[in-house]
Amino acid sequence: MRMLGISGSLRVGSHNRALLAAAATDLPPGVELREWRGLDMLPAYSEDFDGRLAAPSVRALRRALAESDAVLIATPEYNHSIPGALKNALDWASRPHPENALRAKPVAVIGASTGVFGAIWAQAELRKVLNAIGADVVDTALPVPTAATAFTAEGRLRDRRLAGALRDIIDELATLGLARAA
Repeated sequence: MRMLGISGSLRVGSHNRALLAAAATDLPPGVELREWRGLDMLPAYSEDFDGRLAAPSVRALRRALAESDAVLIATPEYNHSIPGALKNALDWASRPHPENALRAKPVAVIGASTGVFGAIWAQAELRKVLNAIGADVVDTALPVPTAATAFTAEGRLRDRRLAGALRDIIDELATLGLARAA
């Protein structure tokens, strides 16, 4: 089963990219997590340039989503909401709306931040947007606070409770993805 990982952060040393890497260290058998890294290449959404005029980066995003059985999004929180680049990617992915690449696709949202709330508001906003797009959204959040110290040198979450919660989300997402692929 193919799971696509998307980090909502553009930062090279992103805590959310580290969170995706931590998720990849403990996948169920038969599940592959591949990170899509083209967020910074997407132009701002414009209906004028959609369809056959869409940029190669937009086509790559849509293809990666279409080829995946499930999607895991790790988001930071900017001003108590979704980072603009991630929202822009979802705007591109949601077109054409009735048959977009996220329609009925299992998606889970997790997040890490340097603050004490672990991007919880951004996760809630992101689940709202994904529901509007028509994704099959896992309704469980994973806030990872104080992300600068949350990971071991091996890339795992230090907190066993958080690591277990991440495993549970991945297991649920994989189960939904396998059911959809069958």
